[in-house]
Amino acid sequence: MALPIIFLTAYADVTTSVRAMKAGAVDFLTKPIERAALFEALQRALARDAAQRAARVEAERLRARFALLTPRERAIFDGIVAGKLNKQIADELEIGERTVKAQRAQLMAKLEVGSVAELGRLAERLQHLSD
Repeated sequence: MALPIIFLTAYADVTTSVRAMKAGAVDFLTKPIERAALFEALQRALARDAAQRAARVEAERLRARFALLTPRERAIFDGIVAGKLNKQIADELEIGERTVKAQRAQLMAKLEVGSVAELGRLAERLQHLSD
């Protein structure tokens, strides 16, 4: 977990400022600095840190929910997000369509989604987490 960094120096040059920003600095300030500008930079850094923490918590929560799925539920999940019908999923997995429907309902409850559209958005977020 990286802390937000505000780079403050009396000896600024373009190369150093570019390197600092590429390395993740929230801001690059040169001395002397006005109090208001410093406080604004601190507020931006704290806001960025809070947003990153919230995103990490959400990602962990999402991964934990997905980890609750059984291998069969994951296979059904994959079929649903691929746009397949229950009958197609049942044929591929060699199970009954009623079983697909029941397990589909279970996986949607575990993932805390109420529609296929929400399931698709969740799948997209999971994909971004694994990239």
